[in-house]
Amino acid sequence: MDIFHKQESNVRSYCNSFPVVFTKAKGCWLETESGDKYLDFLAGAGSLNYGHNNPIFKQALLDYIESDGITHGLDMHSGAKAEFLTALQNHILEPRDLNYKIQFTGPTGTNAVEAALKLARKAKGRSSIVAFTNGFHGCTAGALAATGNQHHRQGAGVSLNNVTRIPFEGYADIDGLSLFETMLRDNSAGIDMPAAVLVETVQGEGGLNVASNEWLQRLSDLCKRHDILLIVDDIQAGCGRTGTFFSFESAGIKPDMVTLSKSIGGYGLPMAIVLLKPELDIWKPGEHNGTFRGNNHAFVTATKAIETYWANSQPFEHHIANCSALVSDVIASTIAQHRGLFVKQKGRGMMIGIECCNGELAGEIAKACFEHGLVIETAGPDDEIIKFFAPLTITESELKQGLEIFQRAVEIVIQQQFKKAS
Repeated sequence: MDIFHKQESNVRSYCNSFPVVFTKAKGCWLETESGDKYLDFLAGAGSLNYGHNNPIFKQALLDYIESDGITHGLDMHSGAKAEFLTALQNHILEPRDLNYKIQFTGPTGTNAVEAALKLARKAKGRSSIVAFTNGFHGCTAGALAATGNQHHRQGAGVSLNNVTRIPFEGYADIDGLSLFETMLRDNSAGIDMPAAVLVETVQGEGGLNVASNEWLQRLSDLCKRHDILLIVDDIQAGCGRTGTFFSFESAGIKPDMVTLSKSIGGYGLPMAIVLLKPELDIWKPGEHNGTFRGNNHAFVTATKAIETYWANSQPFEHHIANCSALVSDVIASTIAQHRGLFVKQKGRGMMIGIECCNGELAGEIAKACFEHGLVIETAGPDDEIIKFFAPLTITESELKQGLEIFQRAVEIVIQQQFKKAS
């Protein structure tokens, strides 16, 4: 462990919660150099929806590498890219009646958000963006300006401008959309007409806050009436995490742009894209650039992910729903047994969690889970949400095993607190 403490920056974070050296991973399991095994309920913060080293993806990748397929090609044409674009069009966009062009950006989610914001401003000729309380969109300057988390914002070192914050659904019992529209209609409200609204339908890092279908429909209609672009950040909630490929499908809306990263690459390989309506594709060649916008290895595994799980999506969506119900049952039971310590369930699909009475309790439970073989993290403004984020491919028996560890950790922490109090 010495090499990490001596050489790696203090900015590291996840390893502080899980201070072991992992050397192998398969499915929903992580293994350390000493052979200890942990169930993974973190899944790369949503980057491993299809599990670690998915065998179908791995074989396709090995075959591609063995054939000396293109690894890096900037944005040049490649067979791997063509196959990904074809799979995305045939199995994702067309069945959902979505007409988008695809922009390949730098390899992480924040790169996709930066590109979407930049394009929105270019298309509308306005600089202002509207984002929401508790939103998280990345840590580069533009995306960070739209992020609400004070801890991350303080790391910028510069002013974060050109973003107006509106209350998300349920925030302090304020109807944020009514407030937003009232301010847009009032010439003295002091709000500049925005180029776009940026929203997560389920706020991941912000505490698993869920926007209802009705709220999203209101937001979409509001944007259309005022000639404002609607950008859905589906980086964490997309690729099946909420139960369908896109998190906004049940609302029936069609955003002007959608940002995807994390599990879009399938295998955990870096990849990010912006889906944009064709009329918004006003870029000049090379106007938004990036050396690593052509990760062909990710194209290979992304294609396999779409073909394997989404060409016929019903079995996979059914499995996600069943797993979600199992987690929900355990959360409901935990709340019923320990009233006062737990507040409510948050999120939807396999993007759900339990709200604890405070961040200290959530942290202690997560720590106890790790001590008993489960990697799980917290979220929310005060880290008060324990976040169940297992790979979507987890078996029901493995999921139950992890939930039993969670329940055991809850009992251990409560007993420890009782002893301290007495």
